[in-house]
Amino acid sequence: MKRDFLSIADLTTAELDEVLALAQRLKRELRSGQRTPLVAGKTLAMIFEKPSLRTRVTFQVGMTQLGGYAVYLTPADIRLGERETVADIARNLERLVDFIMARTMRHESLLELARYARTPVINGLSDLLHPCQVLSDCFTLREHRGALERQRVAFLGDGNNMANSWINAAARFGFSFALACPPGYEPDPGILEAAREQGASVLITHDPAEALDGADVAYTDVWTSMGQEDEAEQRKQLFAPYQLNATTFAHAKKDALLMHCLPAHRGEEVTAELIDGPASIVFDQAENRLHVQKAILVWLNDQLLHDA
Repeated sequence: MKRDFLSIADLTTAELDEVLALAQRLKRELRSGQRTPLVAGKTLAMIFEKPSLRTRVTFQVGMTQLGGYAVYLTPADIRLGERETVADIARNLERLVDFIMARTMRHESLLELARYARTPVINGLSDLLHPCQVLSDCFTLREHRGALERQRVAFLGDGNNMANSWINAAARFGFSFALACPPGYEPDPGILEAAREQGASVLITHDPAEALDGADVAYTDVWTSMGQEDEAEQRKQLFAPYQLNATTFAHAKKDALLMHCLPAHRGEEVTAELIDGPASIVFDQAENRLHVQKAILVWLNDQLLHDA
């Protein structure tokens, strides 16, 4: 039976650990000049409803390094649910490619692709979740700090797809997570409830200082995501107290790390002083998208081979 990667919650902790161990191996091999063609001859269809730098480059380069090939499909090429139904797109692609990665406006589009395609579907981003980014961030945090269960991650900003995926990760890896957001911008209640039922330590507050108190990691994201441009000015005013700057960052531990999924709007959610400072590991995060997504592709391929 084929497996998909639509959410961190799709995999068990043991399976996620397998993926991260594989990412570590692939990163080590790449840096030593070794490129093992673990998906030789395989093809990845990359569906983009939203533009991207890191998602496109890391998946495309990753497939090349693994001996495969990636096909980039622009919004004009596909127009999910407009030119033809999502189900019909899935039924076409499953006969032509080996994997589908989609970066969509609506999470429901990913669910429908996965429902109708017999090939593995990977969530490259949706309005609900961004699992590839957060799994890569967990990998990066392990590299810098070791065991995740001893960490406290504080997120300042919108309870968006990034926050939702961090909550899923807290339930799987056992670290504590705190989100400080303005009233009305809390994370998805279903995801939050499910994570807490699984024993996750998750704090939702409207006070940045409370979230950052004792934090090992201070994390943020843009205040206005693609598709929310009409709300930009209102969001700037609402989220101003949640900026990561020298004052707010001082509430975290003295050796706290600064993380951001990028792109960064310098001077809005984070100051240039912090993102370019010694605590910042944002470009490590960006690089690790390559290694972790390669591992996801290889792991999904291995599941298919195992079940064949």
